[in-house]
Amino acid sequence: MNRTKLGLGTVQFGMPYGVSNRQGQTAPGEVRAILEAAAERGIRVLDTAVIYGESEEVLGSQLPRSHGFDIVTKVPSLLREDGTFDPASADRMLERSLSRLRQPSVYGLLLHRAGDLLSPRSGEVMEWLLECRRRGRVEKVGVSVYAEDDVAGLTERYPIQLLQAPVNIFDQRLVRSGALAACKARGVEVHARSVFLQGLLLMNEEEVPAYFRPYAPHLEGYRLFLRRRGIDPVEAALTYVNGLSEVDTIVCGVNDRAQLLQLVRALDGGGGGRATDFAPFAAHDPGLLNPSQWKL
Repeated sequence: MNRTKLGLGTVQFGMPYGVSNRQGQTAPGEVRAILEAAAERGIRVLDTAVIYGESEEVLGSQLPRSHGFDIVTKVPSLLREDGTFDPASADRMLERSLSRLRQPSVYGLLLHRAGDLLSPRSGEVMEWLLECRRRGRVEKVGVSVYAEDDVAGLTERYPIQLLQAPVNIFDQRLVRSGALAACKARGVEVHARSVFLQGLLLMNEEEVPAYFRPYAPHLEGYRLFLRRRGIDPVEAALTYVNGLSEVDTIVCGVNDRAQLLQLVRALDGGGGGRATDFAPFAAHDPGLLNPSQWKL
């Protein structure tokens, strides 16, 4: 089975997530069906996190004992309120994740926020990550970033092996700045998230929350562009990211098996948007591009 560039985000397995999500949290039985379909179609990466509600526990309960997935999980800030770092506490957090996942180790362990590597304790945090790797608990260590973070600086200063970053048709910042190209030149594995901008790139005008009214001209211009060219929004979003040589894995979340199969078809057989120039839709306002700033 050939492996695909598509990876499976699992936040919906543990909590309702996404501005366009109307289905809520995915039921365990549907999770099993999704995982079976993912394995059959060569999907390699499963992305989860401590803060994704019950996601780790659900994955652990539904994954077969023997599987071919590479699991990537993320830990929240490892710094205490006083700014200090306790490696024993961090060890316990990782062991709880492995216990919930029912795995002896994971492929990737990421810091959920880059701030831990921008603090006075950054050296201690990085050393703890490397020690986790030496002990065989993880294969690759790294960080999940926002485009506003100093991505190039982080990969220059620290031996990061895996980076997760937002990349989509609207958010081309890390591509245009050359930050992702610099990561690849250093041998960093790059996982793209927020490919659909939490579903915003797929929504019709009447579905878009009032918060986005200031961005209506940009959104409508993009929808009109796709309609005039007969390009499906799902295919457009996936085609753009799939065409980036800097990206190794495209992490997409789904609510059910049918959505997963739709993504597979769009990525492997759709062809919509190939050779299309999406550069005019690059935006720069974090109020549009960074979901953590949305007021919905």
